[in-house]
Amino acid sequence: MKHRILYAFLPIGMAALVPTQTSVQAANTSSETFRQLDQLMDIFERVRTEYVEEVTEEQLIEGAIDGMLASLDPHSSFLAASDFDRMRTQTDGEYGGLGMSVSLEEGVVKIIAPMDDTPAQKAGIKAGDYITHIDDELIYGLSLEEAIELMKGPPGTPVSMTIVRQGEEEPLELTLTRAIIELKPVKWETQDNVGVIRISTFNKQTGPATRDAIDAIEKELGDNLLGFIVDLRSNPGGLLDQAIEVSDAFMDDGGEIVSQRGRGKDNIQRYFARDEDMTDGKPVIVIVDEGSASASEIVAGALQDHRRALILGARSFGKGSVQSLIPLSTDTALRLTTARYYTPSGRSVQEAGIEPDIIVPQLSDEHVRDRRVVRESDLRRALRNEKLDDDSVIESDDKDNPRFEVTAEELEKQGVEDYQLDYAVKMLGRLGGAEVKTASAER
Repeated sequence: MKHRILYAFLPIGMAALVPTQTSVQAANTSSETFRQLDQLMDIFERVRTEYVEEVTEEQLIEGAIDGMLASLDPHSSFLAASDFDRMRTQTDGEYGGLGMSVSLEEGVVKIIAPMDDTPAQKAGIKAGDYITHIDDELIYGLSLEEAIELMKGPPGTPVSMTIVRQGEEEPLELTLTRAIIELKPVKWETQDNVGVIRISTFNKQTGPATRDAIDAIEKELGDNLLGFIVDLRSNPGGLLDQAIEVSDAFMDDGGEIVSQRGRGKDNIQRYFARDEDMTDGKPVIVIVDEGSASASEIVAGALQDHRRALILGARSFGKGSVQSLIPLSTDTALRLTTARYYTPSGRSVQEAGIEPDIIVPQLSDEHVRDRRVVRESDLRRALRNEKLDDDSVIESDDKDNPRFEVTAEELEKQGVEDYQLDYAVKMLGRLGGAEVKTASAER
């Protein structure tokens, strides 16, 4: 997507774990490898000297690297100088642009998720939208990097976009104003004596900001505090250590949060909570949807396995792999999938995602029943989950359940702008012992 990815950092030169070979097998493998490398160099030289237009050696080498990594899973890639710089600024928490995560799907740029309080969100862009034109230029067939370059520009300047959205008969013509995107990963508010913590991404600020939000909510509500809602919807992930810190804030010391397992059987690393539960065991509900990925799924999976929180919403994205960022020079790096992660009970999230304890579709979205959902399992070359068969993942939308017959228009008349959040607040009120009005959307 451009997906925001769960990272683990490795030093340059870390040896990969490979199966032991006999000397004969090693010799045969080495001979075949050198033959193929000779062939690669022959092709390189032919293209460099005989292609119809002049191409640089840098273009050809970078293209060969991209081609090699393109044969792997969709999250492994080479980061040239501009990509590396963009990734670093996003994990640091500030960059220039429109504020949305995008991916390339068979030549078409697709919106993974708009980020909170950004030009993309304010313009009404939604997850699952497709961009066909930027400033009236057809972008079909461009690389993701080329499309992103067209979206970039000085803050304050406009950019027009043509959006195709499932459920809409005609393309949408939108004009956005570029801005400096300051990623404030955590926002909080209180509703009916419930603390609502919205986490939109996992950058370097997320863990401390979550702890600050808990403190602020407890200070505001005091003894009236019924519990917490952690909203991870459309959160595409980010840094592993921040997912661990957020989970730790709601867990007691010693509980396992996540494990990551590499290529070798003994290459397992486990991460545990180190502090006491900041909330003193108050009820917690975590809201997820199909845009909740990676680090979001670590938090939801850990709290679900320890029965520390109820998970509410729709089945999450299902990205259960870890990418290591391996610097190659001062301004380039290799982003390589090196491990899978598992919840405390040993579940692999890859493809399966996190299944909610309580399935609640987002009925505030008038197109919820028509919108095509794309998850990790739909991506080309996505890593397979060997424990799943074709029928073992059941869609968790539950859109046709009789208790969810209410329409978006009816909810709007009731003053409900966000049905999933409204449902969670009322449910947490009941869990906390408060008398709250049953959601009128339930029938």
